[in-house]
Amino acid sequence: MYYFDHAATTPPSEEVLRTVYEVMTRHYGNPSSLHRLGEDSEKLLRRSREVCAASLGVQSAEIIFTSGATESNNLALKGAALQYRSRGNHIITTEIEHPSVYECAKQLQLLGFEVTFLPVNKDGTVTVEQVMDAVRPETILVSIMHVNNETGSIQPVKEIGIRLNQTRPKVLFHVDGVQGYGKVPLSLKESGIDMYSLSAHKIRGPKGTGLLYIKEGVSLFPLLAGGGQERGLRSGTENVPSLVGMAKAVRLAGEGVQARSSQLGVLRNQFIEGLTQIPEVALNSPRDGGAPHIISFSLPGMKAEALLHMLEEDGFMVSTKSACSSKAAEPSRILLAMGAGQAAASSGIRVSLGEEHTEQHIQLLLSTLNKAVNRLRHLKGGF
Repeated sequence: MYYFDHAATTPPSEEVLRTVYEVMTRHYGNPSSLHRLGEDSEKLLRRSREVCAASLGVQSAEIIFTSGATESNNLALKGAALQYRSRGNHIITTEIEHPSVYECAKQLQLLGFEVTFLPVNKDGTVTVEQVMDAVRPETILVSIMHVNNETGSIQPVKEIGIRLNQTRPKVLFHVDGVQGYGKVPLSLKESGIDMYSLSAHKIRGPKGTGLLYIKEGVSLFPLLAGGGQERGLRSGTENVPSLVGMAKAVRLAGEGVQARSSQLGVLRNQFIEGLTQIPEVALNSPRDGGAPHIISFSLPGMKAEALLHMLEEDGFMVSTKSACSSKAAEPSRILLAMGAGQAAASSGIRVSLGEEHTEQHIQLLLSTLNKAVNRLRHLKGGF
């Protein structure tokens, strides 16, 4: 099997698996308990927070553990909106955010907040000027993803954060960093970011764990009430084994980001070059300047599911749209926002790369893709 769906989830590393197993079997105490087993678990939790903070270049007190990026994004948006409602009721985001931001913003509209969904260009990006022009006196939050999960478009989050920090310091800036961390370098402190979301299973860690960086001085309204864990912002008994595993994954992803980005970038360019040799293919990802691990393309007039299953028959796993939206029948919201027509937006395929891939794997995928397209071409008598 050839797995090319790393943007949906990644295979956990052996080191992470061993760590989770060891903690589950030896350190199963509740970290809130006062006995020795509980204290041991609490120490592991504290150390995991320190490791994650060091990898992100922030303070450990600024890290809140969550169940994943969806919870982190909801806590950032709803927590900020409810906490700072007295300052204003306006939020800025983009039309191509992950559903956990996009749908959250839609919910906030139902609660009386005004939301500006910024349009993007054909490469799927916004400009600093767009963001700043949208800021109003009543704006309390800007939320923009670092790397788009469907096309790999990279937003200028550092430039946006710096400008906001210089001119509108009371406007909070949240970044969904799920697809960027470990692939596209970014300094949170240098970028003026107030909140930053991560998910462990995108970086070879366990599913069901994530974190939210919350800059010192930023207050959020808790979405979960209970025992007061995670500084009262995320009540509930912590998933210690998985969080320790996440800390290892975060550290490993942070340590290898430069080499990984370079390695994946070579493979991405090789795959895109091969795609351009297929006449029917429309490239959705930016040719230059995109994230090194995500390539989106369409074959207008063809059903994406048909191509996906043809590739699967030969052992290649790819996806249509993002994993959170792939089972929906409608065209890709992201591709439509980027100006793609209905046919292209309905036939999008995403290939996402991982560290195990080589140039030989890319050649095999291209060869198999060509065969599948030829079969479809023959069946349809041309597209």
